[in-house]
Amino acid sequence: MRRTLPILALATLFASAPLFAQQTAPAAQPTTTQPKEGSVNDRRQDQQDRIANGVQSGQLTAGETKNLESHEANVNREIKDDRQANGGKLTTQERQQVNKQQNNMSKSIYDDKHNTNTAHYGNNEVGQRRENQQDRIAQGIKSGQMTAGEAARTENREQGINQQVHADRQANGGKLTGQEKKQINHEQNGASRQIYRQKHNSKVAPK
Repeated sequence: MRRTLPILALATLFASAPLFAQQTAPAAQPTTTQPKEGSVNDRRQDQQDRIANGVQSGQLTAGETKNLESHEANVNREIKDDRQANGGKLTTQERQQVNKQQNNMSKSIYDDKHNTNTAHYGNNEVGQRRENQQDRIAQGIKSGQMTAGEAARTENREQGINQQVHADRQANGGKLTGQEKKQINHEQNGASRQIYRQKHNSKVAPK
């Protein structure tokens, strides 16, 4: 009987070992690939985040965002072409050139976010739809669902609607007629569909 006690204790220890290991083993962490800090891709991602924040806060107008994203799209195309020509990498000279362009881009974002131009939407139905669509664009830019080129095209369309709303109101003592509201609503429906398509197609912003 005395010999069976140690054997029983050992058997219990071995049986509980897998359970103990499961409880104490650290949980597996998901692996995510982040661009190297200060790299071309890291700066590109940071600048898109700054643009998205400016769109959402109203610090960037549709026209300012269009211009910034057009510039960003041009830089992205240059990076892509240079990498394709050099086996997927940028030469030192190309990296310096891109860095200079990104410095200019960064300054433009700062200047546009700190000037006197701000987006105004109003507390009416037209204004609320414009604000909602800008929020959707900002989310698409930040998530990478919208490329810089897509964002530029969409903001160009939004700028056109905003200019039309402004002109109609100036012509009618600050208000829109029923017919003008109907026309603006039709154009906003088109812009909304465009945002949806761009956020759900196969194109994503480069990382």
